Amino acid sequence: MSDQPTATIYHNTRCSKSRETLALLQEHGVTPEIVAYLDTPPTREKLASLLDRAGLAPRQAIRTGEQVYKDLGLADADDEALLDAMVANPILIERPLVETDLGVRLGRPPANIVDILPARP
Repeated sequence: MSDQPTATIYHNTRCSKSRETLALLQEHGVTPEIVAYLDTPPTREKLASLLDRAGLAPRQAIRTGEQVYKDLGLADADDEALLDAMVANPILIERPLVETDLGVRLGRPPANIVDILPARP
């Protein structure tokens, strides 16, 4: 059994904030599991759990600037419809989401994750 802190980052390599957040994790000695969420999106249940643990409503974690957001007419959608749309179209999920044993945070800005990182020895 490893004493390595556990963390997961829902990552998009093309996103500068996602890359900066990954670097911040590594600077804190955390080697996270990297989930390329565009290729392997979370289940609806997992996404709902992540957002709940982060204290975010689906509307706070959806990328409203994406064309698919406009195409699907999500401006007036309820939370359930937003979750469904995010799972079906993972490009809509705001990034990066970071999960540790201490909580979940949206790394926008990357410094948001510091309070869920384990204390340095």
